[in-house]
Formats: sequence, structure tokens, C-alpha cells
Amino acid sequence: MARVYEYDVFISYQRDGNTVPAWVRTHFYPRLRDLLDDNVDYQVKIFLDEKITVGSKWPQESLNALQRARILVPVCSPKYFLDEWCLAEWHSMREREKLVDMASRENPQGLIYPVIFSDSLNFPGYARERKMRSFKNWNQPYPQYQTTVEYHDFHREVGQMAEELVEIIAGAPDWQPDWPVLTPLPDPPRHSKLPRF
Repeated sequence: MARVYEYDVFISYQRDGNTVPAWVRTHFYPRLRDLLDDNVDYQVKIFLDEKITVGSKWPQESLNALQRARILVPVCSPKYFLDEWCLAEWHSMREREKLVDMASRENPQGLIYPVIFSDSLNFPGYARERKMRSFKNWNQPYPQYQTTVEYHDFHREVGQMAEELVEIIAGAPDWQPDWPVLTPLPDPPRHSKLPRF
């Protein structure tokens, strides 16, 4: 395992369904990568789960990347807060914030930069208490969306986000090998369908 950060940003999103994953992969991730990279003098590294190689153990690769990422960017929708892996990613970074006294009364800047894909009225209280950047006006997952006039506004919004992220990334605490990484509870054992003797 690396002894330093490997990623600047870890994108957390609900992987089931069609619209959120398509939007993240087709529009959000590429624009964020390019616009964030345009604002710094080093090569930006963003973790997105599609980078996990075939044959790798997905949960372990993702957990390792989360521990080696400076900040978390969760793409929030109502189902995000029902997904056990998304919650583990959010709460892992929240535990890190607590360890370094970030997102607190004395130091309000945190390491979680949430963006809204849809809704926000049904988010849990701990999520609603954070300021979020809304992309509800630009959450079209279709590739042809890039040819519309609205896409220019989306591009501008991601550019403003990238400028803010540069400062948050720069303010991330030094990497620690024992950053907490939470995992979902294991599934209960399945009952045998065989008769007991």
C-alpha cells in the first residue's frame, strides 16, 4: 500500500440504476477531471470505480483507493443514502474529519464535497446539514446532451466546483496509514434448504 495519497478525489455514487452511473461516467467525471487538471500544476488523479481492473476484488480495491484519497465527492440521490457501500464511503471520510477536527465548529471546512444529482428533500439530516452543489439542472445522462446549449452552463458549473476543490485538496491533512475505512456489515448466513436430521 502506498505511504502517501494516491488520489486527489474519490467519486462516490450509487452504482445501481441507469441514470446516475451514466451521468457520472459520461459527463461529470470527464469534465471534473479535465477542469480540475486545468487549475493545478500537477497531474490530477481521480478515483472512479471503472478504473478497477478485471479480476480484482472490487470491494478491496475501492476501500484501498478511499483510504488513499484526499477528499470524497459523493453524487447524492435518494438511493445513495440507502446503498450500504455509499454510506460506508461517506462515513469513512466523516470519521477522518473527526480525527483531524475538520467539518467542526472551529474548522468548518470538511473533506466531503457533496453534489446533488436529484431530490435532496429526502436526504438524511447529516447530509442536509452540509452545503451541497446542485447539478439537478444538468443531470441528463445521454451522450447527445454534450451538444446542447445547457451543457455550456454545466461546464461552467463544474469549472467553479473545480476551483473550490483545488483549495480543499490543498488543505487536506497529511496522509495517515490508519485512516479509518468502514465497510458494510456482512450479510447474515443463508439458511440451508436441506432438511435437518
